[in-house]
Amino acid sequence: MTFTYIPPVPADQVRQLPTRDVALLLLQHLASGTGFLQYVGTMGSARQAFQSEPDTQVLVDRLSDAWSWLEAHALLSRVPSQSEAFRQLSRDGMELAKDPEGITRFEARLRLSGPLHPALEGTVRTNFDLGDYETACFAAMKAVEVAVREASGLDNSLVGVKLMRAAFQPAQNGKAGGPLADTEAEGGEQEAASALFAGAMGAYKNPASHRTVDFDDPIEAAEIIQFADLLLRQVERAKHRQPTPAT
Repeated sequence: MTFTYIPPVPADQVRQLPTRDVALLLLQHLASGTGFLQYVGTMGSARQAFQSEPDTQVLVDRLSDAWSWLEAHALLSRVPSQSEAFRQLSRDGMELAKDPEGITRFEARLRLSGPLHPALEGTVRTNFDLGDYETACFAAMKAVEVAVREASGLDNSLVGVKLMRAAFQPAQNGKAGGPLADTEAEGGEQEAASALFAGAMGAYKNPASHRTVDFDDPIEAAEIIQFADLLLRQVERAKHRQPTPAT
């Protein structure tokens, strides 16, 4: 009896696509099967399926890379009740296999997989994980606004862009700058810091304060949150520059 081995991913796609895309196709193949998964068995079947190709070993190596990508991103996990050789699709792996378009959301979450500033770890991360990107981005920039107000000691009547400009106002003509301005930096750098914070408020907080903003790109939302994280760390640095009050 002759067996026909069906390749887990077509040879041309294995050759041409980047590792991530080959891995997602391999994930679809693995999800279509039953029972636990084995690396050795999968690679052995692939070798048989590609045996008539001129570059069999290259194709198998590419699939091996794809398998490693899936494991590295926790889309495949070990089976607690079985030996070390067995794998299964993780929860994220099963969700991604059902919805390949979800790779954008998955990669957006990867951008925020590390620790964020404490001010962003509650409401911001929760809303982001729930897919409410507009609320998450607004809350992230709101956290920056709150941090700047607390660090600068400026009045509550100042909000958004005006608050940032007042807090980071560059020193000019012998006049003291804003309470968070870096007096050790040259004038252009001080102005740049002021513009950076004011621009963040104008671009990412103020619009959401006045109207509904369609944040349909989870990666963009993740990057806005990362931007807020950077700004919050800059605020912490500005606080450390302030003189210690006399006792």
